[in-house]
Amino acid sequence: MSEAGTGVVRYAGFWRRVGATLIDTIIFTVGLVVLLTLFHGRDYLDWYMHADRDPFGTYSTGSAILQNVLVIGVTLYLWVRYLGTPGKLLLSCHVVDATTHQALRPAQAVWRYFAYILSLLPLGLGFLWVAWDKRKQAFHDKLANTVVILVDESDKSLEELEREAE
Repeated sequence: MSEAGTGVVRYAGFWRRVGATLIDTIIFTVGLVVLLTLFHGRDYLDWYMHADRDPFGTYSTGSAILQNVLVIGVTLYLWVRYLGTPGKLLLSCHVVDATTHQALRPAQAVWRYFAYILSLLPLGLGFLWVAWDKRKQAFHDKLANTVVILVDESDKSLEELEREAE
């Protein structure tokens, strides 16, 4: 995964990663609201749309657990199988092992996800670190030995594309 045969890896920068996160937030939020509305019925949507809804109301606990489990599971699956969430993929980014530039191992993906907590401390510094790091790694990337790289599918040979499609 390098720039047109040069062997140079390009890392996704801070703003591209912020953009990917915003895209993912929109996609996951809409998807979850639709899914939970289908599951609970129209009453859920009415409850969700009210700004003054009770945070400990009818749908809060069960929905929060379901949302978190779904988001974590889908995110991990997408990282391991497709090298990124929809936002990352739409912005031509892949989440890969920092050493091999290959797909994450499942345990590595889990570690990266839960290391997000450490990136939040203190005051989100671990996420901001992407702006200064030479490989654009956040704290969770460093802990899980991952990087987010830029990819250009048009640089790949037909053989590479066929191999990836299998």
